[in-house]
Amino acid sequence: MTLDTIGPLTRPIGPLVDARPAKRPERVTLEGRFVRLTPLDAASHADALFEAANQGDKDQVWDYLFDGPYVDRKAFFANIEAKAKSEDPLFFAIIDKTSGAPVGYQTFLRIEPIHRVIEVGNILYTLAMQRTPGATEAQYLFARYVFDDLGYRRYEWKCNALNAPSRRAAQRFGFTFEGVFRQHMIVKGRNRDTAWYSMLDHEWPARRAVFERWLAPDNFDANGRQIVALSTLNGAPPS
Repeated sequence: MTLDTIGPLTRPIGPLVDARPAKRPERVTLEGRFVRLTPLDAASHADALFEAANQGDKDQVWDYLFDGPYVDRKAFFANIEAKAKSEDPLFFAIIDKTSGAPVGYQTFLRIEPIHRVIEVGNILYTLAMQRTPGATEAQYLFARYVFDDLGYRRYEWKCNALNAPSRRAAQRFGFTFEGVFRQHMIVKGRNRDTAWYSMLDHEWPARRAVFERWLAPDNFDANGRQIVALSTLNGAPPS
């Protein structure tokens, strides 16, 4: 906090910061060991995502998203085509590097370079993607891009306050809970209270080290099971 004195009055104001804007995220490819993030493309990704994310038990991946599930392949293709053209949200497909198949997507949204604030959201992880090392690596690749390459100072995660898995994931990934916005949205005709989380630039070096420690090959046994949990490394409640 900075104190600014004008005549007999002293009032608190925020400290000066580097006011240069951050860079906007671009349609780049982000390479990891388990997954590759690449710009969403309907021709390349829609068919596989339709099969992996719709019908029967697979419909559950849409429970807390703004759209879906889908029963019509053409409607889904048109939706993915529109998402691929969007600038904000900016959609990235997640490609499993073992199978070469798209297993989900995630986005940057509410992109504010002037304030150096950006959010991760619209996260669709198919059942094949959930609770895998690739799911964690996809979040690491986004965060590293946001802080190390683009220069943001605040990275946000928001979710339906009833979405317990998403809330646990936010804490597991090192985001800090900031509160709940009550009656924040109406989604699919239902009330949504929104839980807010953030990660700040000065917190990122420690978070990056934890991600990289967890993702290191020696943290997995011969069957690919983690040895030390990310929640343990980040001091979060176990998921």
